[in-house]
Amino acid sequence: MGHGASRLRRFVHEVAKFGAVGGAGVLVNLLVFNLVRHVTDLQVVRASVIATVVAIVFNYVGFRYFTYRDRDKSRRTREMTLFLLFSAIGLVIENGVLFVATYGFGWDTPLQNNIFKFVGIGVATLFRFWSYRSWVFRALPPREAVADAESILKGERAKRSRGAGQRVP
Repeated sequence: MGHGASRLRRFVHEVAKFGAVGGAGVLVNLLVFNLVRHVTDLQVVRASVIATVVAIVFNYVGFRYFTYRDRDKSRRTREMTLFLLFSAIGLVIENGVLFVATYGFGWDTPLQNNIFKFVGIGVATLFRFWSYRSWVFRALPPREAVADAESILKGERAKRSRGAGQRVP
């Protein structure tokens, strides 16, 4: 299998794992949203923000320990800071959609709230996938690249040692 096919396979695998964690996060988000709406008198966007924050915590654990467990773990403080930054931007995107639908267009039934909460999650998910894989959970060099570099280094060492043995002192 070529290097391009291997990269595509890894990418598809990553998308599937991101989708599994993200899908569970969407369920957590919607369940918390509807629970908060049912048991409190909070306004719709405030309830949504609470649900989004709970889902962000859930997703971080899932992404760090499942989706991206093989990624660089050496800079956890940086990782957490960037995760929270990009999650906050996603929170604004997600809840901005709900805010505009609710207060801009007056779509404020429970069904409409859930539809636009879900649409907001979808738009924010595209941003989060890009930002998390590009900036937060940085990829370690692929094993093939490391193996190629090691074999090149071994070959250079062998050439140098052969050349050194032919020199006259």
